[in-house]
Amino acid sequence: MFHPEGPSLFELTRQALTSTERGYDLLAQKFDVTPFRTPDVLLAPFFAHVFGGGPVARALDVACGTGAQLTHLAPFVTGRLTGVDFSQGMLDEARRRLGPRPELVKLDARALPFEREFDLITSAGAFGHFVGADEDALLAGISRALVPGGRFVFLTTPMPKATSPANWMARGFNAVMHVRNALVKPPFIMFYLTFTWPEVKPTLERHGFDVSARDGLLPGRLSQVVAVTATRRG
Repeated sequence: MFHPEGPSLFELTRQALTSTERGYDLLAQKFDVTPFRTPDVLLAPFFAHVFGGGPVARALDVACGTGAQLTHLAPFVTGRLTGVDFSQGMLDEARRRLGPRPELVKLDARALPFEREFDLITSAGAFGHFVGADEDALLAGISRALVPGGRFVFLTTPMPKATSPANWMARGFNAVMHVRNALVKPPFIMFYLTFTWPEVKPTLERHGFDVSARDGLLPGRLSQVVAVTATRRG
């Protein structure tokens, strides 16, 4: 976390005491050297899997941040490539890194305005920002934005065992965030243990998707990472 070029503990604390949007605006210039960015060691084999059947014409990355996934998407998208995020700071960094090609749009992912416009939708590292009704709003918008037969693809992990250190650390973090949001306004929405596999499958099916998953794309301790493909029904 404390990369020499990354945010200091003071900067991370300041971020956590603002709103979610403002927090990412503050973090944007140093985001790529934090552990919050999905690493390329995950993204490269994931997108090799996603595009095993060839390129697509139109793709959307939801909560695109500084553009990590857009970088991997670009070689496989023959036409429209779009990224959306609610943080202007993150979008500014994405534009600086990626240049003019991706269409970058500032909007709330809970209210995606698209209607049957994309063949592929991706998202990474953002599901902890959508809980309860917000999760349903996110998935409803993604389903609406896809053409019939279009795919929503993402990486996740299984729910950790109840006795594992990972489980206790995640639940401890979530408890701290609940207390923080009860005491400090506006809230900062970020929780772990969301969109885990297979717990997320019934929710995806309820929003009109046929769902499959594959693990083992990565070796060793990363083999538990799951690539989920949710295909919109016609």
